Amino acid sequence: MTLNVILLLFSVGLVAGCLNTLAGGGSLLSLPVLIFMGLPPSVANATNRVAIVLQNIFAVRGFKSKGVSVYPFSLWLGISAFFGSIVGASFAVDINEALFNRILAIVIVGVVVYMGINPLKNVKKAENMGKKATITSIIIFFFVGIYGGFIQAGVGYLMIMALTLVNGFSLVKTNSIKVFVALTYTSVALGIFIYYGIVNWEFGIPLAIGNAAGGWLSSRWSVNKGDNWIRYIVMITASAFAIKLFFF
Repeated sequence: MTLNVILLLFSVGLVAGCLNTLAGGGSLLSLPVLIFMGLPPSVANATNRVAIVLQNIFAVRGFKSKGVSVYPFSLWLGISAFFGSIVGASFAVDINEALFNRILAIVIVGVVVYMGINPLKNVKKAENMGKKATITSIIIFFFVGIYGGFIQAGVGYLMIMALTLVNGFSLVKTNSIKVFVALTYTSVALGIFIYYGIVNWEFGIPLAIGNAAGGWLSSRWSVNKGDNWIRYIVMITASAFAIKLFFF
């Protein structure tokens, strides 16, 4: 592997780590890049999880260092997503390459539309950690785990939507829960992919180092979810990736 490739993977990981921690959508960039660099889609999907796990280890530590934690609520959601991820990752192991590319392209388009509409921008709810809201979130996060175990891309937005609409958490608390849950379910997904031998460590390690740096820095900044110009760049880039994945 050349130095240029290592630097490219690190840079993509850095951006993806920041996006994933502050909101979501980092895998909309990293996953297509891995595919375009020659990895089969199932291998790219598995390899991307190395970065996600390391990123969220650092992001969880970063939020904890700032005193942001929603425990044990985040633990219950993590356990639920853990079991869902087993189901999702099992589907992803042997999926047809062309089908995976088209699913990813459709997911990217859906997330880009979501980012453009930004449906939660005017939503304001009181924080709710009552029994009914907690049980509802636990059920929802089982299905989030299935999706995250399968493809990962855009899962951050699903978690933000659930935690905002059901529980009314602030963005900072939402992000702290999100990175903990992602660490929990992605760890089991990565374990499944390692068992089946479809992780490319040569690509995964430099990408993971970049993701970890992005996760650590952005979790400690504790800023709002990305400036508008960052969101627009991601939308344009992701849209180009979706077109290439679907039609080429």
